[in-house]
Amino acid sequence: MIKLPAARLEPAAGVLRRLRAALEAGVQALARTCARSGRLDTDALDAQQVASFELAWAAAELLAAETGLAAACTPDGVQDDPLRTPLALLYTVEAVVSVLERLETVYAESGLETAALRALRDDPEWLTLRREAGSAQAWQAAGQAVAQSDADVGGLPLDESHALARDSFRRFAQEVVAPQAEAIHRHDLTVPETLLQPMREMGVFGLAIPQRLGGSAPDGRDDTLLMVVVTEALSEGSLAAAGSLITRPEILSRALMAGGTPAQQAHWLPRIAAGEPLCAIAITEPDHGSDVASLTLRATRVPGGWRLDGAKTWCTFAGKAGLLMVVARTDPDRSLGHKGLSVLLVEKPSFDTHAFDCTQPGGGRLVGRAIPTIGYRGMHSFDLAFEGWHVPDTHVVGGEGGLGRGFYLTMAGMVGGRMQTAARACGVMRAALRAAIRYSGERRVFGQPLAGLALTQAKLARMAARLAACRTLTYCLARAVDAGDGRMEASLVKLLACRSAEYVTREALQLHGGMGYAEETAVSRHFVDARVLSIFEGAEETLALKVIARSLMERALAAPGEPERVKPAAGQPERAVLAARAGA
Repeated sequence: MIKLPAARLEPAAGVLRRLRAALEAGVQALARTCARSGRLDTDALDAQQVASFELAWAAAELLAAETGLAAACTPDGVQDDPLRTPLALLYTVEAVVSVLERLETVYAESGLETAALRALRDDPEWLTLRREAGSAQAWQAAGQAVAQSDADVGGLPLDESHALARDSFRRFAQEVVAPQAEAIHRHDLTVPETLLQPMREMGVFGLAIPQRLGGSAPDGRDDTLLMVVVTEALSEGSLAAAGSLITRPEILSRALMAGGTPAQQAHWLPRIAAGEPLCAIAITEPDHGSDVASLTLRATRVPGGWRLDGAKTWCTFAGKAGLLMVVARTDPDRSLGHKGLSVLLVEKPSFDTHAFDCTQPGGGRLVGRAIPTIGYRGMHSFDLAFEGWHVPDTHVVGGEGGLGRGFYLTMAGMVGGRMQTAARACGVMRAALRAAIRYSGERRVFGQPLAGLALTQAKLARMAARLAACRTLTYCLARAVDAGDGRMEASLVKLLACRSAEYVTREALQLHGGMGYAEETAVSRHFVDARVLSIFEGAEETLALKVIARSLMERALAAPGEPERVKPAAGQPERAVLAARAGA
């Protein structure tokens, strides 16, 4: 039996409140270090990248702990999930240890005295919490309970429609996706129509598109939570062959809804929702990575449209896709930075091959080559070369009014894309944890089941606590995003969940021993697939430095000493968690 009573929640919340105050002090001190005349200075920020990186991670881990405890604090004390409270407390202990260590760097680099951190380390409530909730006995007890579960930890109660969607897509992932996933991965196949067509029929490509335009989102509001539960379920079957298929139409759809003309919305959105054509996003370039403002792909005005010349890379699904969302420089003045970028829609034939070479009647050429990768196979990421490729004026998103707005239109889809990536990470983690639970229950070592060993139980508990923290935060933020909040936190949960997926899949593979290293075992695929999550949809370094840390410090400079409260997600207790909220 798990002996971590709910009575421990209030002392744990007290520890987190004091840690939040310490974090806010660190944010303000680092902001002062990086400011010149009351504004953040680029050179000063670059000089403090190490401290800023640690600050972003501290904010992520702390918010996850706060959110997990808040979800466990139900008004009537009745838990929907018997593992919610013990896992929330276990994660809290680990988070406090980590955040204190990260804040040491922040304080040292910003010249702040560390007395407050030392006081926290010696706090009697914290020492008691760590001794009881962080003991080997507590981890083992939680691990024994996790071993009897189906790894369904950390999710929040859903209404009937969302629960139905989750269950339907979980069945599809288990019965249709998973049986094909190994062959797609091992033979480096393109996602086949046997998966794509059922997903078209289930409406997965229109989750961000309003019903009036052929999608499944409610008219007049978003349903990010639906996107999260569907993405998570599909990613359990396969990240590359199912879970990631929704991201590209999500980003393009939101760009069209944010800045497309009425004619463009009416023409393209119903088609995207139907999955005909499939979409790809061409943003990254060989020399610029996540630095969108420095993109150089040239779009030169010609009679009737634009001529594209240049290269893109890491364009996922570009072979199979019939429509590319291309961010190009329509103004040759490089000094304009992101203000010289526009979004162009490029139509092309669909290819199942790993390379393609297509030409237009006027002589334009587009060449693509799939990049060999260690994982994330099925969709394939392509290098693209445009040579005089013609794009008609009608395919500039927003028309003449959309010129120069490419950066903003791209960012309109990134919040959803990052929430979706967090959901993908949660799906991969759950698949890996389920595999570890099954294998450790079946495998016998030294005369007893692997799951009966104390270290195995502790590993399962740590994996489950990390998954629960990420899932709870993802679900809460999905509701917050739909309410108009949580833009910066979408980057924060993406940061945390993706790195967590690396840890959980690594531990799951380790528990499989030699079999985990065999390609025939699904956990090996989960491991190599998870590694890409911290790289795409915003590399973790870019998110930590350019979005999270910068936003925290900008807010501190704007209102020093006045931490802002994130609104509790729908259905959550009034114990709101503290966090910085700023536009990503």
